[in-house]
Amino acid sequence: MRNAALVLGVIAGVLGMIVGFFGYGYTEVIDRFGELPDLAEQVENPGRVRAFALIAPLLALAGGAMARSVAQIGGGLMLASAAGMYFAFGYGVFTMFPIALAALGGILALAAVKPDPH
Repeated sequence: MRNAALVLGVIAGVLGMIVGFFGYGYTEVIDRFGELPDLAEQVENPGRVRAFALIAPLLALAGGAMARSVAQIGGGLMLASAAGMYFAFGYGVFTMFPIALAALGGILALAAVKPDPH
């Protein structure tokens, strides 16, 4: 289970980075060039999107990396990452996989009370 949590955390972190790049970039483009009514409008809280665009993928990557050695802490980090992505970006077509993978990896890491057999 620890290996599965590691893989899920790393994949969630990479996908979360892609979502984060676009989320951060979108808020910057709207700030620089202005809104287009009914087409491109600024998000409610751009600071939150920008902060979690960095924090949430890092938590998933760090949690995945820690899943083999300290599974419970890694699991907590991955669950925090899933919550952060949901809080900042919401649940949609581009965020469902990073959120679900981070949450599943976190649950698997927390459930791994014994080391995996080699």
